[in-house]
Amino acid sequence: MTYGLILLPFLAATAVAVSLTARRPRFGARMAASAAAAGILILLTVVFDNVMIAAGLFTYPDELISGIRIGLAPVEDFAYPLCAAFLVPAVFTLLSPARGEGVEAGR
Repeated sequence: MTYGLILLPFLAATAVAVSLTARRPRFGARMAASAAAAGILILLTVVFDNVMIAAGLFTYPDELISGIRIGLAPVEDFAYPLCAAFLVPAVFTLLSPARGEGVEAGR
């Protein structure tokens, strides 16, 4: 099984969770914040994955990756921080009561 196939469930779960929050309040602001967080996480992944791979802490078999790399890190490695930046806020939003539901304001 390739790393690309391993990523598919994570990408699908992220897409579903985000789409389910599209009608919730402040969707645009949440997406902007998620995009900013994703940018920072990807930048950190570029730096630290390349350092760890260069130090020999781990490797990726060429037959299991797409072959596209950013430095030494395969592009597949960047899907995890991307998913985290969008999936975590989406799940939090889905688990929070929508306005007008649940506990009354101020109580």
